[in-house]
Amino acid sequence: MKLIILDRDGVINFDSEHYIKSPEEWKPLPGSLEAIALLNQNGFRVAVATNQSGVGRGLFDMQTLNAMHDKMHRLVSAQGGHVDAVFFCPHTPEEGCDCRKPKAGMFTAIAQRFSVDLQTVYAVGDSARDIVAASSVGCIPVLVRTGKGEKTFANGDLPENTLVFADLLAAAQTLVQESE
Repeated sequence: MKLIILDRDGVINFDSEHYIKSPEEWKPLPGSLEAIALLNQNGFRVAVATNQSGVGRGLFDMQTLNAMHDKMHRLVSAQGGHVDAVFFCPHTPEEGCDCRKPKAGMFTAIAQRFSVDLQTVYAVGDSARDIVAASSVGCIPVLVRTGKGEKTFANGDLPENTLVFADLLAAAQTLVQESE
């Protein structure tokens, strides 16, 4: 089984320093929905791993988070794709949980759910914490230069084996070619 793990904000949808707090604010990045469909059509299962501390900060509730994810699922489906699972951390950084990236809790939960060795899994993110979490469990780290990706790339402190792409669609096109 081929599995890919995607961060949400800044990879699939536009990000905001003020958090994405409603389905109305959740807007897909150009090509991201098509990228997920392309991955699905080429045998990839897609899991999302996203920090959502807005829940813990009281900026939005679980019902609103679910509504955002429902919108994501509907829009991906309209492009002929699907997201197999969404894993999220609702905690604030101060809570010190194991699931908030850059810690690896969501990644180990995904590995258990899909019974997969993470050494063969691509993990796509736009921030250093995404790449650190992915690398810490042996995933193949992929940085996209959308969202916080330009800043992350400019900082240059990436694991040696990090793949870098302009956006999720460019990443998907290359990963699909390499997996054939």
